[in-house]
Amino acid sequence: MAAPDRPRFVVTSRLPGDGLKLLAEAGEVVAFDREAPLPRSELLAAIAGATVVLTMLTDRVDEEFFAAAGPGLRAVANVAVGHDNIDLDAAARHGVAVTNTPGVLDDATADLALALILGASRRIAEADRLVRRGEPWEWGMSFMLGRDLRGKTLGIVGLGGIGRCVAARARGFGMEIAYSSRNPAPAEVTAALAAERVPLDALLETADVLTLHCPLTPETHHLIGAAELARMKPTALLVNTARGAVVDEAALVEALRAGTIAAAGLDVFEQEPNVHPGLLGLDNVTLVPHLGSATIETRSAMAELAARNALAAARGEPLPTPVRLPGPSDGPADAP
Repeated sequence: MAAPDRPRFVVTSRLPGDGLKLLAEAGEVVAFDREAPLPRSELLAAIAGATVVLTMLTDRVDEEFFAAAGPGLRAVANVAVGHDNIDLDAAARHGVAVTNTPGVLDDATADLALALILGASRRIAEADRLVRRGEPWEWGMSFMLGRDLRGKTLGIVGLGGIGRCVAARARGFGMEIAYSSRNPAPAEVTAALAAERVPLDALLETADVLTLHCPLTPETHHLIGAAELARMKPTALLVNTARGAVVDEAALVEALRAGTIAAAGLDVFEQEPNVHPGLLGLDNVTLVPHLGSATIETRSAMAELAARNALAAARGEPLPTPVRLPGPSDGPADAP
């Protein structure tokens, strides 16, 4: 099908950097200068007649969405590497391409994962709260002891782009690397990281820090629940910068309360922006409001990549970063 003469791009949320400029040079742009998700009725009305819609991870893209957009919709350009908000089967039925923004956010998300590892292991947020409350304290040999990272094992669930960046940073802190995935990572990757692939059960039992970098799928929903937490060391730390529902938050609350594991660092939550109330009162968990890719440089790069995907789709050109329906042999992918 020939590309439309003047494509219509709908952008559902504020887009930083030069993304909007790129789109405006090629077609009509309907952009919403807001952070909060559009109410569903407004979203469905706005996308009617769109050529490409640039969506955020908070936008639900499903059968209703495609029906509202109409037959002229060529692509959905998700401004995220994860795409669990999109019904890929429905997109395929409607002949709509789906793209995402992998790669450009690997470093920023890895930085935040490492920050959570450090924060949990050295009790940084807990110490900050103590000082801000004005509680009396004095230096002592047993005061607020944390744990070293050197010589410890970092267990990575999903050694994709982000997982590899986390592993490289952890190697700089003297950590040993083990990972779990459906398929082995390339030999040159594992050699550079000195990373060993092990089954998930073994990873749970041996990791001093477990960090999650897998996509949210039906198979990974509550991948880490009560049984998995019980297999972990009582000194272990859990870090999640993937998707909230990969972890059973209720089970995590109980594990942190009971000392089943020592601490956790979370950037994502099951019911964002809501956080399980049991987590809020715990000192041994560090909570961050989904900031994995939240740097000026990274968000601008994500917006530009999404815009280039949209332009390619409108012109009928090959897509820079297409999302395809997963097959049974697909390995893990990162999801910030």
